[in-house]
Amino acid sequence: MKKYVAAIDQGTTSTRFIVFDRAGKIIASNQQEHEQIYPQPGWVEHNPEEIWERTQSVIKNTLQNYSINAKDIAALGITNQRETAVVWDRKTGKAWGNAIVWQDTRTRQICEELAEIGGKDRFRDKCGLPLATYFSGPKIKWMLDNILGLREAANRGDAVFGNIDSFLIWHLTGGTHVTDVTNASRTMLMNLQTLDWDAEILEIMGIPREMLPEIRPSIQVFGTAKGLLAGVPIAAALGDQQAALFGQTCFSCGEAKNTYGTGCFMLLNTGESIVPSTSGLLTTVAYKMEKSPAIYALEGSIAIAGALVQWLRDNLGIIQTSAEVETLANTVEDSGGVYFVPAFSGLYAPYWKDSARGVIAGLTRYVTKAHIARAVLEATAWQTREVLDAMDRDSGVKLVSLKVDGGMVVNHTLMQFQSDVLGVPVVRPAVAETTALGAAYAAGLAVGFWSRLAELRANWAVNRTWEPQMPIELREQKYRLWKKAVSRTFDWEE
Repeated sequence: MKKYVAAIDQGTTSTRFIVFDRAGKIIASNQQEHEQIYPQPGWVEHNPEEIWERTQSVIKNTLQNYSINAKDIAALGITNQRETAVVWDRKTGKAWGNAIVWQDTRTRQICEELAEIGGKDRFRDKCGLPLATYFSGPKIKWMLDNILGLREAANRGDAVFGNIDSFLIWHLTGGTHVTDVTNASRTMLMNLQTLDWDAEILEIMGIPREMLPEIRPSIQVFGTAKGLLAGVPIAAALGDQQAALFGQTCFSCGEAKNTYGTGCFMLLNTGESIVPSTSGLLTTVAYKMEKSPAIYALEGSIAIAGALVQWLRDNLGIIQTSAEVETLANTVEDSGGVYFVPAFSGLYAPYWKDSARGVIAGLTRYVTKAHIARAVLEATAWQTREVLDAMDRDSGVKLVSLKVDGGMVVNHTLMQFQSDVLGVPVVRPAVAETTALGAAYAAGLAVGFWSRLAELRANWAVNRTWEPQMPIELREQKYRLWKKAVSRTFDWEE
């Protein structure tokens, strides 16, 4: 009898390998960071070879350090940073240069040119997404247009594309070129109705179908691992935010979660309905089990959340470790009237303004670095409030509580402020690593390690709940000032 399921969680800043037991508890894990490459302003890259090396390393370390045998692992799930585009050689696996990360803005001109016909929402009816630098499709077009010899190789079928899930599956299996519906739904190239690549969009963007992976359900056996995990079925792939929704057991229409990581991502399960957004949200695939209809979601994507704390640490040196931001912020009662809008890569939901840039508003001589630290934390909560308002408008579903996960949920000050500005309870689960847990749950379901969704719901437990304490009038006054500060970021780039 197999004892465990495992997950590779390949994120924006690090790669983790986590092993879970039948109760959804973490048995073993290892994590390693990889380099963030900034060749010029607005460009963000990762080295795919380094990511693969780190993936192998965290698997090896976990198995060795905890004396776990691959034969005890029933299945492997993969969850990954979405929209980050890699192109590699089909025969050798060698990448055609660095991966272009989801935060990268170099495709702004491509998006603007595509929007000249039909506007920013030209493809939204088909793919659920606005034309924005965030998504993989324009990144592929940029690579084809700018990397010497790549277009010819792609037309021959020798150069292939994938988000990180595809890249890892290819290497783990020794050459299987597939993706799942959640990752495909982030390329801007997949039709939400057919769950297949859209021929018209491919033609308009000039992307050969030959270079694209086969789209599969999220929860099924993709292939069998070789190497360190030899014989283990790779039985699930989910984009990181969809995996977190699954790990939070948001299986019913109307259930929502918010993940606080490098960025911040709120997803609302809309069931089998494809709900179009008129409020700046994304319509995306939540997950698809092998023999069931796809489940869809509305998503509010925020580019900069935890990354702002890292910026405070690495670029300004105001804090030495990320954890210090809360200690510093708590030396003052509020932000002193300061609002920090971190539009470093433009604004994502609900604005989708690539030309926006970050601002700090409301500065006076009174303000100290502690007020700046508090404004950094509050920025994530205010951005989430804007997304929730948009979700209310699009879905008509009033949220009664918000399930939260991700690295920032250990920050009590942020979680209390989040509850205050939303006016609803904020609930943190017992297992905060819900992204990896969701991938593991999905893989376990695919191979019968768990037999039904109800078993996974039974595993979910509350660790802590924060209740709103801020008076409504004060909350709305502060929110008006936040929106005023946001308006100052618009159209900074000419």
